[in-house]
Amino acid sequence: MIDLSNSLLIAVAATFFVAGIVKGVTGMGLPTVAMGVLGGLLSPLAAAALLIVPSFVTNVWQLLAGPSVMVIVRRLWTMMAGVMLGTFAGSSILKNGETGLSTFMLGFALAAYSVYTLLARPFQVRPQDERWLSPLVGGVTGLIAGATGVFVIPAVPYVQALGLRKDDLVQALGLSFTVSTIALAVALGSRGVFETHMLLLSSAAVVPALFGMWAGQSFRRRVSPATFKRCFLIALALLGLEMMLRYVL
Repeated sequence: MIDLSNSLLIAVAATFFVAGIVKGVTGMGLPTVAMGVLGGLLSPLAAAALLIVPSFVTNVWQLLAGPSVMVIVRRLWTMMAGVMLGTFAGSSILKNGETGLSTFMLGFALAAYSVYTLLARPFQVRPQDERWLSPLVGGVTGLIAGATGVFVIPAVPYVQALGLRKDDLVQALGLSFTVSTIALAVALGSRGVFETHMLLLSSAAVVPALFGMWAGQSFRRRVSPATFKRCFLIALALLGLEMMLRYVL
C-alpha cells in the first residue's frame, strides 16, 4: 500500500508524460524512464505495478503499426518464450521486497543499457545463430525485467542486430516490449502483488503517457532524434549510477 498524496499523483503524471515524450521521439524508452524516475520515489515493486497498463497500451500500438506482425512472431517466438519464463523467475526478487537489491539492479540495468547504446559498435547476428541465441536472450531479458521492471537489455541490442527493415524493427521491438509487459503483469499478479488502487492508478497513467507520445512525435520533427537520444542516454546513465551508489552507500 502506498500513500497516494497529491504530490505523488502529480509526480506519476509528470513521469509518464516525459516517458511518453521519449517514446514518441525515439520509439522506445517509456518503461525505462518510468522505472528510473519512479524507482527513486517508490519501491521498484510499486513502480513496476504502475508501469503495466501504460506500457501495454503504448507497445501494442507500436506492435500493430505495420503489416508484419505474424512474420515477426514466427521469427521471434522462442525469444518471447524465454522472456516469459525468465520474467517469472526474476519477479521473485521484486515480490520478496528486496528493495535495496532491486534498486541496485535497476540502476545497473539503466547504466549498462545507456553506456552500451552510446559506445558499442553495431553488430549482426548470423541467421544460423538465431536458433540458440533467441531463447537465451529472451531468458536473460526476462530475468532482468522480472527483477527490475526494465526490459531493454539485452533484447534491444539483439533485435537491432537481426538486420530487420526499419518498420519491421519497430514492430519487433513492440512485440518484445508487449510480451515483456504481459509477462511482468502475469508474474506480479500470480504472486498476489497487484492491488486495485495500483491498477486504477496505472490505468490513469495511460492518459499522460499518450499525450507525451503525441508531443514527442511532434517534437521529433523539430529536433534531431540522434541528438535527443544521446542526451537522453547520458541522463539515464547518470540516473542509473545514482541508484547504484544509493545502494552501496
